[in-house]
Amino acid sequence: MMRSITRLGVAAVAAALLALPAQAQDKPKELKIGIATFLSGPASVFGVPAKAAAEMIAEDLNKKGGIGGVPVSVSFIDEGAGGEALVSNYRRMVQDEKVDVTFAAISSGSCGQIAPLAEDLKMLNLMWDCGASSILEAKKYRYNFRSQANGTPEMLAVLVYLLKTKPDFKTIAVVNQDYAWGRESWEIFSTALKVMKPDVKVVAELFPKFGAPDFSTEVSRLLALKPDVVLTTSWGGDLDTLVRQAGQRGLLQQSAFVLGIGESSMQRLGKDLPDGLIIGARGDHWFLHPEMKNDAAFKAFNEAFKAKTGSWPIYSVYHMQQAFSAYQGAVEKALKANGGKWPTREQVIDAAEGLEFKGWGRGVSLRPEDHQGLESQLVGVSKTAPGYDFKVLDDMMIFEPKSITTPAGMKSVDWLKTLSPDFVKMNVPTFKHGG
Repeated sequence: MMRSITRLGVAAVAAALLALPAQAQDKPKELKIGIATFLSGPASVFGVPAKAAAEMIAEDLNKKGGIGGVPVSVSFIDEGAGGEALVSNYRRMVQDEKVDVTFAAISSGSCGQIAPLAEDLKMLNLMWDCGASSILEAKKYRYNFRSQANGTPEMLAVLVYLLKTKPDFKTIAVVNQDYAWGRESWEIFSTALKVMKPDVKVVAELFPKFGAPDFSTEVSRLLALKPDVVLTTSWGGDLDTLVRQAGQRGLLQQSAFVLGIGESSMQRLGKDLPDGLIIGARGDHWFLHPEMKNDAAFKAFNEAFKAKTGSWPIYSVYHMQQAFSAYQGAVEKALKANGGKWPTREQVIDAAEGLEFKGWGRGVSLRPEDHQGLESQLVGVSKTAPGYDFKVLDDMMIFEPKSITTPAGMKSVDWLKTLSPDFVKMNVPTFKHGG
C-alpha cells in the first residue's frame, strides 16, 4: 500500500513539474511573425512593398512597446520560389523557427496550399492578401483567418460601379491570369452580371498563363472582337505588361477597360495608364483615401513609406497593416479576457473570432462563423491630376461590406444567383479627388 502511495506521489510531483514551464511562461521574450510574400518574379512588384511595410510596422510597434508589451520580429519566405518550396519553407518556419503566427499569403494558389498545412500544424495563420472566396467557403478552419475581404465583394463593387457609370454596354470580354484567383474572380463577376444585366454578351474568355511576358495574342483577339468592355482582374507585373501592350496597339481607346484590382499598378504605369479606366482597390485602400487623407497618423505612415521606398503605399501595404492590426487586436483582446496573463495560441484564436479592428481605412471585422474578413471596397476612375506623374482615382465610390459580401454558410456563386437587377440601385456615396 505504501509503495502504491509513493508511486502516486512521485507521479503527481512529476506531473506538477511538467506543468511548471507552461504556467511560468508569462510573457515571451518576443513574438515571431513569419510572412509569406513574393520577393521574386513578376509579382514581386506587389510583394516587395508589402515586405517593406511589414518591416516598418514592426519597427514602429517595437518603439511603442510591441504587442502586449512584447517586441515583435519578422521573417519572410518567398512565394516566388514555387509551390513545393513554399510548403517546405513554411513548415520549416513553423517547426524550426517556431514562429508565433504566420501571415500567408498573397497568391490564392499559395493560400490553398498553406491553409490546410497551418491547420495540421495548429498554427495561427492570417491570410493577409489572397482573394479566392472558395478557400473559406469550401471548408471550415480553426487556425486560418482572412484579414481582408475576398473576391466576391471586390468583384461586386467593381461590377456595380460599372453598371452605375456605363449602363449601356452590350458586350464584354475578360483577360485573367490562369489560376485560382483569375478563374474565380471571373466566375463571380460573370455570375452577378448575368443576374443584373442578362442581355450582355460575353464575346471572349481569355486566360493567359500566370506570369506571361507577352499578351499580343490576347490583344489581337480583342482588337478584332471590339467588345464594349474588357475586364481584367490580373495584378502585379502581368497587369502592367497587359496594360502597356494594350495601350500601344490602341485597345485601351477602343474598349472601356475595367482593372478589377488595378490600384497597385497605377504608380508603376505612370503615363501609360490613360484617363477613364475603372479601377478597384481591393478594399478601401488608397493613399488619398477621401475619408482618411487628413488623418495625421495616416499621412505620416504614407509619407514614411514614400521616404523608405520611393513610392506611395499600394493596397498590399495596407493589407499588411491589417494583418498586423488583426494579430495585435486578437492578442490584446485575449490578454484582457485572460485577466492580464499571457494567453495561449488557442485563446488568441478564440479572441480573433468576431474581432473588430482598424487598419488605414474603414474598420474591418473577422466574421466568427467562417473567419472571413468584412472590409469596405473603394472603386474609382483614373484621372490626370496636377502634382502627380501618374493617374489618381476620381469619382470614387465606397461600398459597405455587409451588402456585398456572401452571407456566412453560403457559396458565393449560389448567393449571387439570388440577387436581382435592383441590386445596382444601392445607394453608394461618391467622392471627388481632392474634394
